[in-house]
Amino acid sequence: MVVQAKMTNSTQALKFMLTDTIALVLCGGESSRMGTDKSMLQYYDKPQRYHLYDMLQPFCEQVFISVNESQLPSMEKGYNFLTDLPQYNNIGPMVALLTAFEKFPQKNILLIGCDYPFLSITELINFSVCCTTTPLSFYNAGENICEPLLAWYPAYLSEKLIHMHANGQFSLQAFLKSSHVSKYYPANELSIMSVDTNKGFINACKLISKVY
Repeated sequence: MVVQAKMTNSTQALKFMLTDTIALVLCGGESSRMGTDKSMLQYYDKPQRYHLYDMLQPFCEQVFISVNESQLPSMEKGYNFLTDLPQYNNIGPMVALLTAFEKFPQKNILLIGCDYPFLSITELINFSVCCTTTPLSFYNAGENICEPLLAWYPAYLSEKLIHMHANGQFSLQAFLKSSHVSKYYPANELSIMSVDTNKGFINACKLISKVY
C-alpha cells in the first residue's frame, strides 16, 4: 500500500512541474559530525541521494546529483550528476549552486540537501505551487531562518551569486536574505528536520519505521 501511495503522489506531482527548472540533489560530502557521507545513508529502499533523485524527477526538466571529485567513484550508473567546478571549491554548499548556474545559465535551480529524510512528494507539491518569480525557501520557524538547502533559486540570481562569491561571501542564507526570499511554511514541520549525527540518523530511522 505504501508503494501504491508513492506512485499516486508521483503521478500527481507531474501536474506541478516547475518551468525551466533543474533539480539539484546536494550530497555535501563526508560530514565531520556524521562521520560518513550523509547522501549514502539509507532511510528508505535506497541511499538518500537516489531516493531524492527519484522523488524530484516529476518536478523538473532534469535532475542532477551534485558531487565533488571524491564522490565520483561511488556514483551508480543511470543517474545524472554534476561535479563541482574546481574554481569554486572549499566554499561550502554555494559551490553546487554556482556550478549549476554556470552549466545551465538560463535555468532556475531547485536545490535540495540530503539532510532532510522526512521531505515528501506532498510537501514538494505544496512548495512548487508557491514558486513564482522570487526565490523561495522552506522556513524554519523554530530557528527563524530560511533553509538554503531546501530552496528554489530563479535564474536571474546567477549574476548576483557570482558577484557575491567574487567578494568572498559564501553564505547562502545571507544570499537569500539579501535577495528578498519568500518563506514557505511547511505543512509538516518534520520536513525541515535536519539529520547530521549518527544518533539523529538512528532516531530518524526509528520514526520512519513507525510512520511508514
